[in-house]
Amino acid sequence: MASSSPLSKANTSFCLDFSTRLSENDKTANILYSPFSISSALSMVMLGTKGDTATQMSEVLHLTEAQQGNQEEARQQTEKQSGMPSAMQSQMQTRMQMRTQIQQSSRLPQYLLKCLKPQDCQQLDDVHVHFGQLLNRFNKSDAPYSLSVASRLYGDKSYQFVEEFLAKCKKHYKAELESVDFKTNTEQARVNINGWVEKQTQGKIKDMLAQGMLDSMARLVLVNAIYFKGKWNKQFNEESTVDGQFRINKNDSKPVKMMCQTSKFPLASIPDVACQILEMPYKGQDLSMIIFLPDEIEDDTTGLEKLEKELTYEKFVEWTDPAKMHHTEVEVKLPRFKMEAKYDLNEVLKSMGMVDVFDDSKSDFSGMSSTNDLVLSKVIHKAFVEVNEEGTEAAAATAVAITACALIIPATFIADHPFLFFIRHNPTNSVLFAGRYCCPN
Repeated sequence: MASSSPLSKANTSFCLDFSTRLSENDKTANILYSPFSISSALSMVMLGTKGDTATQMSEVLHLTEAQQGNQEEARQQTEKQSGMPSAMQSQMQTRMQMRTQIQQSSRLPQYLLKCLKPQDCQQLDDVHVHFGQLLNRFNKSDAPYSLSVASRLYGDKSYQFVEEFLAKCKKHYKAELESVDFKTNTEQARVNINGWVEKQTQGKIKDMLAQGMLDSMARLVLVNAIYFKGKWNKQFNEESTVDGQFRINKNDSKPVKMMCQTSKFPLASIPDVACQILEMPYKGQDLSMIIFLPDEIEDDTTGLEKLEKELTYEKFVEWTDPAKMHHTEVEVKLPRFKMEAKYDLNEVLKSMGMVDVFDDSKSDFSGMSSTNDLVLSKVIHKAFVEVNEEGTEAAAATAVAITACALIIPATFIADHPFLFFIRHNPTNSVLFAGRYCCPN
């Protein structure tokens, strides 16, 4: 697995923040979403924002940190190639630091912002360039799995959009902005959007926008779609699937079909949070499902509260590091399950700090529309996942020591109680799907 890039770090950090917000609403609910789809789509919207609107979006998506990381990587690479920083390199480093300070402050007077030269502004595009590179890597036609990511903006036809914004959306995100008639033909616009999402997700996401969700006041709608279908590298034998009980909490359980196999998988035990981590690769091993399973249900809800509280980006990377997971023979029992989830992300994103983009008195879309009277009306995300003996089909339309000693790694991984799962693109260390399975349907 490749080391984490600044962008993959940003996406995973956003993933964990987002999961925390969803968990606050209901600690016992099933959760399913695509953090990469949400963050890449919102980053495309961010191309058209300026001022506080852009700053808030960048900070919520952790892209400010990613930009700084990209600059630091470039500086280190330059120094490595030359052997020692030269006076010119020191000047470049100073300029990069100044650009970072400017990016972090959206309240500078206009006369200072105008001092930025075109080549300085170009540095702001780094994050979007990296998103484009990731999307190109994901949308491979020759892979032993199906994976596609697509985003689209729908704007009311009465608005004229800045050509530079449209060009960057197409260049970095392969995304088109489609003009629709929200004012006088809202229903047709809704049907149009739903049809695009259904097509992009191979028919798995239907009726993304429910009737009545849009009205004539809608100005801009963002949709994102991601589809994945992969076969396990080591498939379960359907004949080995048995009837089992899934413990929802300390007192209640529900019947499930429990898939069973004994094979070699990467496995780790995290004593400080009493948790096991299992990695189950898909064919080609570019993608894996990583399952976080508490040893037992120790709290009054699902048994996941301690794990969810402790899970940070740094710990996620450390705990799932292939070098620290033990490749061992393990008996795996995993429920066959299907999940579907739908979220109106407006309130969730506001609670995370992305406020101005939804406020027509504060939103700054001057990079998208010269009239600057736009506001982001809705961000809807819908996700689907099915895990069975053959593999997984999924779609969406958004410093603890590890015990590496085989002696204390258990030989069984029995997922008969709530667990977290992540579908990760291993070469880029990017989390494509994240979920919490608490209760069978």
